[in-house]
Amino acid sequence: MRIESGQTVLFQGDSITDCGRDRHDPASLGSGYAMMAAGWVGALYPDREIRFLNKGVSGDRVRDLEARWERDTIELRPDWLTVLIGINDTWRRYDSNSPTSRAEFETAYRRILQRAVDANIPNIVLMEPFVLPYPDDRCAWREDLDPKIDAVRCLAREFGATLVPLDGLFASVAAVRDPAFWAADGVHPSPAGHALIAQAWLKAVGAI
Repeated sequence: MRIESGQTVLFQGDSITDCGRDRHDPASLGSGYAMMAAGWVGALYPDREIRFLNKGVSGDRVRDLEARWERDTIELRPDWLTVLIGINDTWRRYDSNSPTSRAEFETAYRRILQRAVDANIPNIVLMEPFVLPYPDDRCAWREDLDPKIDAVRCLAREFGATLVPLDGLFASVAAVRDPAFWAADGVHPSPAGHALIAQAWLKAVGAI
């Protein structure tokens, strides 16, 4: 596994990462993929003392993440930074008429990644935002989300980050079991959906 004993792992993002974490408990990981991934690392590598942190905030867009980046990322000095952001940048276009263009999304995302590099955060994992085709109106979101997914892929190449291709992964499993099984609203994962993300992350860091 690529994560060494004594290192700190930070999960950063929106509600998918947040997943009900206790804001008053710095050790709280919520009930989603961050907790599952940390649990599996502990079970598989009990000899390694690894600190896990979750600073996801429900509803965040990339602009919100940038506004709190210093406090919630840079000052924590993680050895491993995982970012999952973007679905709200799409969602707000459709429920609030507040769009974020691909250029705005990519530019802000690049700024926060550059700040992470400048702060000597050595390992970055970028996870694609995703949406499943349920309910039916989610299908129209592809027009807005697909360019943002491509932006994340481009940024992963630019910064030498590890990419976790969640959108393609969810598309593949939705061909096996109906999309609502993985995310009842097409966005927020079910327990199985969170386990799928955790498994993909574990593979990305060489834990399984």
